[in-house]
Amino acid sequence: MPMTRTSATFSPPVMEARRWLDGIIHPENRPFINVSQAAPVDPPVKELRQAMADAALNDDSAHLYGPVLGNMALRHALARKTNTHYCASIKADNVAITSGCNQAFAAAIASLCAEGDEVILPTPWYFNHKMWLDMSGVASIPLPAGPDLLPSVTDAARLITPRTRAIALVSPNNPAGVEYPSDLLNSFFDLAQNHGIALIVDETYRDYHSQVGTPHDLFNRPLADETFIHLYSFSKAFRLTGHRVGALIASTTRLAEVEKFLDTVAICPGQIGQAAALWGLDNLDNWLAEERCEIIRRCDAIKSGFPVLAVKGWELKSAGAYFAYMKHPFDISSAELAPRLVKDAGILCLPGTMFHPDGDPIGAAHLRIAFANLDAEGIATLYHRLDTLNI
Repeated sequence: MPMTRTSATFSPPVMEARRWLDGIIHPENRPFINVSQAAPVDPPVKELRQAMADAALNDDSAHLYGPVLGNMALRHALARKTNTHYCASIKADNVAITSGCNQAFAAAIASLCAEGDEVILPTPWYFNHKMWLDMSGVASIPLPAGPDLLPSVTDAARLITPRTRAIALVSPNNPAGVEYPSDLLNSFFDLAQNHGIALIVDETYRDYHSQVGTPHDLFNRPLADETFIHLYSFSKAFRLTGHRVGALIASTTRLAEVEKFLDTVAICPGQIGQAAALWGLDNLDNWLAEERCEIIRRCDAIKSGFPVLAVKGWELKSAGAYFAYMKHPFDISSAELAPRLVKDAGILCLPGTMFHPDGDPIGAAHLRIAFANLDAEGIATLYHRLDTLNI
């Protein structure tokens, strides 16, 4: 088989990790703990599922092609919600609905980059961003984060070349969970605008930000729509991972280019998923606020329970949204440790090597724990198993 961009791209990490389960039997007294994927396992609330059923049964248009950039009612609703959340003034014409947030990123890159162009990605990076850049013939330029797992604007400036087209950030971060301060995001915006490149900010987990109030004012910066590209996902907010509904907010000029990509790849986002997202935006504010509080409680449990591991040499580098990023104390790579955890502790998590360039020793020293589906008792069980490891 000839070498292609897909064959030169690494395997999907979550699917790769699931293969570690083959042939493993988990004893009844040690139930399996899956902290590998940042996705809710519970279905949407019953009322939202009823709205989806009503759309399927009563709205004939729900089974037809829709607008390439998404249904206008949903675009208007997300514009209103975004304006409320960020004290902004965007319009529905700035909003595109996509088949998941990964497709929003892919569409943004397609509108920005040509063969051989470059995008700066802080490490640890979100591996699907790296995969898409690889498959697009775009170079991923790693920007190592500091000890606090925040990227440096000064370091990023040194990486900009004539081929740089964008800086891509994720906040709250996947895989580290760290929340990027508003002043840091503003500094990255200034850097991008001064160099005539885009600043992409993926805020898939914005609904679980621990701070109250507006997380940043990027939408209100002068000429923001020429620099800032905002990505969002309904998957985590309303438990719609299987329905693939995301969004991209940018200038109307950029969305005209994005529309070409979306029309070629999917023609339109799924109608039933869009109906669900619209119903959620209109009806689930209070429910989502409660979900946020529960995720924050679980994050607090991650932090408060960590001393049991700290005395064994573990380090909690960051925790937020759905994630904890931990430095392990063992004299082996996380790429070897993570599969052993499946066998020795009944835990499936992802090694830091999946979020760093090949050979990066920082990745070898870390694990990502996606804890959103563990309650406080489950987190305590997780820590007990890690505490009693014999490596």
